[in-house]
Amino acid sequence: MIDRADAHTAMPPLTGKRAIITGGTTGIGRAIAVLLASEGVKVFICGRDPAHLDDALARIREVGDGDGLAIDLADADAIPKLFDSATDYLGGLDIAVINAAIAAEGLSEMSEADLRYAIATNFTAYLMSAHAAVERLDRSNEKAADIVLIGSMSAHVLGASSTVYAGIKYGIQGFAEAFRREMGVKNVRVSLVEPGLTGSDMQTDPPEKQREKIAKEESLRAEDIAVGVHYILTQPNRAVVQQLTISPRMQEDE
Repeated sequence: MIDRADAHTAMPPLTGKRAIITGGTTGIGRAIAVLLASEGVKVFICGRDPAHLDDALARIREVGDGDGLAIDLADADAIPKLFDSATDYLGGLDIAVINAAIAAEGLSEMSEADLRYAIATNFTAYLMSAHAAVERLDRSNEKAADIVLIGSMSAHVLGASSTVYAGIKYGIQGFAEAFRREMGVKNVRVSLVEPGLTGSDMQTDPPEKQREKIAKEESLRAEDIAVGVHYILTQPNRAVVQQLTISPRMQEDE
């Protein structure tokens, strides 16, 4: 038998770990939840639409164990309710993937109500989810817990119609870098994943157009991002992937 000890770093198994994935009913979040469940992770997901939740859970349960909650994270009391429900079901928490987000238009094109809702969902809920995760993550053993923030390459592509979305994602980028330094000494690894154009229900293109872009390698599949998250979570305990940018090979701009 060939000894590969000096050829590849150890990859800690995910089997038996417990994860919450916000925005886990569609798109990137769903793909992450399905992949982690298939690797033996017990997952808990959330989303705003009960029908999407049921559909995602049906797929998750084909490959592993999972449950979830239909909830709007923009509501003030939603985060503690979500994390309490998740830890009750999971029996603890090892991984938090913070992903839930909605699309946003340019600042001058949005009403005050829509702007407040976008900020509540895309920024406030991100930070509050991270805060709730820190309080509940199991840090009792020698293995570090994980918080993975799903950002966006929009943080680097500051177009005229992306003022709100790009501004929020730029803020998430800075938060993630500082948060990694804060939590590393507390046995929590913090990573940021920044996807480029990825097929999902957040895109304005119809599904057939999105599939066409994926075929032309101008867009990613949500499963491509899930594989990146899997890579982050299977690094040895001493290593943290601080930032992972995944873009389509043929993408020229956001």
